Amino acid sequence: MAATQTNETNITEISALPGLQQLWSETQGNPQICVAILDGPVDLSHPCFDGANLETNTHEETASTGLMSGHGTHITSLIFGQPGSPISGIAPRCRGLILPVFSDRPPHSLSQLDLARQINQAVQQGAHVINISGGQLAQAHEADPILAKAVQSCQDNGVLIVAAAGNDGCSCLHVPAALPGVLAVGAMNNQGLPFDFSNWGETYFTQGILAPGENILGAQPGGETASKSGTSFATPIVSGIVALLLSVQLQRGQTPDPQAVRDAILQSAIPCPPEAVSDCRRFLAGSLDIAQAYALITQGGTPKLSEENLAQPMIQGSDATEPNLEPVAEVTPSASVSETIHPLENREPTMTVIPTQLATPSVTASTVAPSQTCGCSGGGAKSIVYVTGTVSYDFGTEARRDSFKQLMPYVEGNPPFPPNPFVVSQMVDYLEQNPYESQSLIWTLNLELTPIYAIEPVNAYTDLVYLQLISALKGQIKPEDDREYVSRISVPGVLTGKTVRLFSGQVVPVIVPEIRGMYEWNTNQLVNLAVEAARAGVTQAQAAQQEDATRDSLKEFLQRMYYEFRNLGQTSEERALNFAATNAFQAAQALTEATGRGMQLDAIETEKSPFCRMDSDCWDVKLKFFDPENDRRAKKVFRFTVDVSDTMPVTIGEMRSWSIS
Repeated sequence: MAATQTNETNITEISALPGLQQLWSETQGNPQICVAILDGPVDLSHPCFDGANLETNTHEETASTGLMSGHGTHITSLIFGQPGSPISGIAPRCRGLILPVFSDRPPHSLSQLDLARQINQAVQQGAHVINISGGQLAQAHEADPILAKAVQSCQDNGVLIVAAAGNDGCSCLHVPAALPGVLAVGAMNNQGLPFDFSNWGETYFTQGILAPGENILGAQPGGETASKSGTSFATPIVSGIVALLLSVQLQRGQTPDPQAVRDAILQSAIPCPPEAVSDCRRFLAGSLDIAQAYALITQGGTPKLSEENLAQPMIQGSDATEPNLEPVAEVTPSASVSETIHPLENREPTMTVIPTQLATPSVTASTVAPSQTCGCSGGGAKSIVYVTGTVSYDFGTEARRDSFKQLMPYVEGNPPFPPNPFVVSQMVDYLEQNPYESQSLIWTLNLELTPIYAIEPVNAYTDLVYLQLISALKGQIKPEDDREYVSRISVPGVLTGKTVRLFSGQVVPVIVPEIRGMYEWNTNQLVNLAVEAARAGVTQAQAAQQEDATRDSLKEFLQRMYYEFRNLGQTSEERALNFAATNAFQAAQALTEATGRGMQLDAIETEKSPFCRMDSDCWDVKLKFFDPENDRRAKKVFRFTVDVSDTMPVTIGEMRSWSIS
């Protein structure tokens, strides 16, 4: 995506935006307000950042003259460029968290899973606003569940995502811009009209805003400046305005409320002028009006918005038809599908860009791992994880793979045949004979077939951790009816801030595991234990009657925990859920009692516990059951509390139960 060549006489300078000077007269941003930039690497040595309050992860890819470094530096300068410098940003006194997600190395994209990881990290490190000038062409409901949960976590924690609507020039949506609670941004030209390439779509009518996106002057690596066009460059304008309005709230003694600011921006949007365009759908909810948004915030709040009072005035009759769009997917070597996020680079303002397939046969890599500290939250608490999944291994390079092939013995046969390091059974046999070789592999924790972490033991119990990984790997290849079959492993640990590149090219964060909480188990064993518990205290006839129900309920519980609630194990809620799946004996106790009453599992819920010990982080896990044969019968709720403040979660108190109507 080459940079747009622009007419220098039509350059849009941020300081000239209508209404901005009035807003600046009250504030240029408050350092307590944090904006996270999820984009390419940023050249922080650029003169426009001299004096800016910015923090980035020093472990990650440094800025270069590459495409994504230019993209990230430009985006960041539009918010944090300092007054009197070559680029004056919108909120120069706010605090910035730079989390590079796009790499200068091809293919300049990342998976939705990796984007979710960085969103979670931004939330944990105190961001109020997250700017994402990128996305994937897809329907909103086709987002990876982990990404959807990360976006929902932003809403739950009062964090606003501002994301580009996309440059495909069609009635189509981008993820994450189209996900609930996000503020989507389209681009308009210097005449205040939507660009031909700027996307529109039904979801954007209620959560999308048009902002200036033509010839936006910004910083480039090496001390240069350039003007670019696209929804990428309209997005940070809106993020900067959000940061300023949050600063106004703070300055006036109010609690910063990103949702109220989002509502003010949407409610104050300038409606589509039907006489100026033939299709008002392209205006989304309207175009940005800084002065009116400021007025709403300073008047003390905004009324709740509804789809009716936003969408109806904007939508005009049109004969335009929507194209039938296939979601963009990236095929991994294992033939699984992994969505990818692409930066929304600048486009020629006069051309209509049609949707294009961006598929590639290799895994798209994220180039960044969560950082351990950030000035946004005022401190550096360790980033802990508690995650469940399966174990695998990786070589990293062809040379490392070939070294194993060279050292591994020939396989018995007539005649013997050369070893294959990719055959797990052969690798297990070799590692059991040579456990020291475990340190020459990259061990990974996978969700399904997707690696999400690299496991790197570094403490005094390194050898024991490797032996447990070998044991889990060995158990995973056994038949499911084998007593030693392993279906899952739990890994508590701490994010190091480092990443490692796998043989496929994918980059994953590194965690240091805590051996105290590393367990391996299989579903069949847990089910059998629950059945044994169900037999206690009942007659043989009663036990036989409820055995099948207990077995089915526990299997359903575990399957839902593994697949419906699959996650990265980073947030407190995720760690509590994962521990509930690991410590399934408590769930088995609830299931045994419920199935004995003829009830079935209905819902699994988590919520912040209102009661907890000092300096702890407690979450209630609730299992709700219903009677499938009598919908008027009261439901049964079982609740147990998990403290996730330490690397190793722990259950506190006793399991409680009660009935609800």
